[in-house]
Amino acid sequence: MSLPNVVSAVAHPDPTSTSTAQGERRRSSFWLLTLGSVGVVFGDIGTSPLYAMREALAHTTGIPVSMAAMGVVSLVFWALILVVTIKYLVVVLRADNKGEGGTLAMMALAQHAMGRRTGLVFLLGVIGAALFYGDGLITPAISVLSAAEGVVDAPGVGEAFRPFVLPTAAAILVALFMVQSRGTASVGRFFGPITLVWFLVLAAMGLSQILREPSILLGLNPIHGLNLFAHNWLLGAAVLGSVFLVVTGAEALYADIGHFGKGPIRTAWLAVAFPCLMINYLGQGALVLHDPTAAANPFFRMIPSFAYWPVLALTTAATVIASQAVITGAFSVTQQAVQLNILPRMNIRRTSETVAGQIYVPAINTLLMVGVLALLLMFRNSSNLAAAYGIAITATMVITVLLLFIIARRSWRWPLIGAVALCAPFLLVDLVFLGANTFKFVQGGWFPVALGAGLILIMWTWSHGTRILAEKTRRDSVPLADLIETLRARPPHRTEGTAIFLTSDPEIAPVALTHNLKHNRVLHQRNIILTAKTEDLPYVADAERLELRRLNEAFWALTVRYGFMEAPDLPRALGLCPTRGLPFNLMATSFFVGRRTVVATPGGAMPLWQDKLFIFLMRNAANPIDYFRIPPGRVVEMGAQVVV
Repeated sequence: MSLPNVVSAVAHPDPTSTSTAQGERRRSSFWLLTLGSVGVVFGDIGTSPLYAMREALAHTTGIPVSMAAMGVVSLVFWALILVVTIKYLVVVLRADNKGEGGTLAMMALAQHAMGRRTGLVFLLGVIGAALFYGDGLITPAISVLSAAEGVVDAPGVGEAFRPFVLPTAAAILVALFMVQSRGTASVGRFFGPITLVWFLVLAAMGLSQILREPSILLGLNPIHGLNLFAHNWLLGAAVLGSVFLVVTGAEALYADIGHFGKGPIRTAWLAVAFPCLMINYLGQGALVLHDPTAAANPFFRMIPSFAYWPVLALTTAATVIASQAVITGAFSVTQQAVQLNILPRMNIRRTSETVAGQIYVPAINTLLMVGVLALLLMFRNSSNLAAAYGIAITATMVITVLLLFIIARRSWRWPLIGAVALCAPFLLVDLVFLGANTFKFVQGGWFPVALGAGLILIMWTWSHGTRILAEKTRRDSVPLADLIETLRARPPHRTEGTAIFLTSDPEIAPVALTHNLKHNRVLHQRNIILTAKTEDLPYVADAERLELRRLNEAFWALTVRYGFMEAPDLPRALGLCPTRGLPFNLMATSFFVGRRTVVATPGGAMPLWQDKLFIFLMRNAANPIDYFRIPPGRVVEMGAQVVV
């Protein structure tokens, strides 16, 4: 090609070649997201083969081996089809909130669809979020402990290692929690490839057993699952409660759509996770048909002796990745809950400047670590932990269906009969699983339920208390418009610079403003009444970030809007003010923050004990200066006492 032609080609690229390059980039991005979702989204559900079949088969004593193996395999297959594939992949993934998922995102979407905040929807969201923490504690404990128990079955080790199983699992988990503050961006890129290898190994292990006992494929017939209930319905219910362990990571499909997208998640499940998991479960069933004694621990009995240690190392890595996904999910739910004012402000740190969602919440990390270690000490082995698993997560799934019904009616505008036809079958399946898991309550299921109930109380107290406090503050405060008129009639001394007064209610004069006028008798040249507002959307574009109104020559009302997935950064948002006609210089600006000391009194709107709980939460909430990323050197704090 001649030089003029080369220059022409560069200046005017071929539309066909440009389109092809863009298509290749999109395809490359799609497959990278698919690989990433294999590691993060399916980490939890991908470790279920370690214990799910074992626990389900443990309830089948007294019935023929063939009926037990075929029945359990049948229930596993149809649970994965109905709950994960149809309910979540086909239906629930459609109910995203501007690309974000999870119980709180669904709650916000339902509230937005209804056009107002309703107590029922709010309560459903609070219960779902609280129960997420309750069962979220069990995943790291049961996964890592199951891997550590696998050493006992290793060639040449045996029972000699059993006293060290619990300390080994505890050491792995403590190390995992200790590295959270460093972030997962540096190691996260390996999650997908490692978990992909894990799924392929699961399939290879299962396939070798299926080839030896191909009759297990008949277990895919739902009749075999129903036979367990026909033989003994109590036994069938107990088996079903353990079978639910195979779908306990299904909520992650919905919660992580904001990070990976619907297409990659669906592709990863249908092309990798589901077939590999099902082949492994079929293989475990085939092994039990061939050797009934393998039912005691079919997963580790499937591993060939020559590959035992490499597979055990891979198993440990997979359980750590599954635990990491749960911990990261807890951080994300906490951030949403804080933004939606369900939990007090917390210190939330970003561990990556470029990767969205890479955050670290020290308080939650510590609570999770203490809770997981307490679980290890209380239950001591994975079988006992499995007995505690399921109740909370099935209740969360029921809540998801109820919120889905509201969204179908209000947001999708479906007729009542259509919404009922959509949700009723899913609700029935979830209620069956919930009923089956209630048998586990006395065996340990009380733990996540009790923890969830405690968190519901905290969330309800915080939400109710802040609303009561806001109403009392409004009653006892001066309307901002009246104060501005008073200052117009009797102007105080004016000083250069800008003063920003943070308030949750832009219609009343902030306490810091009235105290500044009362004690310092001074008014700045520019005074901004700033309200940070969280929308029912995950993210707010910069073009819609600010809402600015000029009240008079000295006062502006500024609303800074954030999504519930965003970490507030007021200086950055205020940097957009010049585009709206308001000059802003951080070094010539003072931020006035009111600090309220709440005092409990008998006979208030809440019981005295709940007042004291609310006061405790307020005292331990993160400083608004840190939460909003305000430079400490530019802050003036003014206190006030409030009686509730």
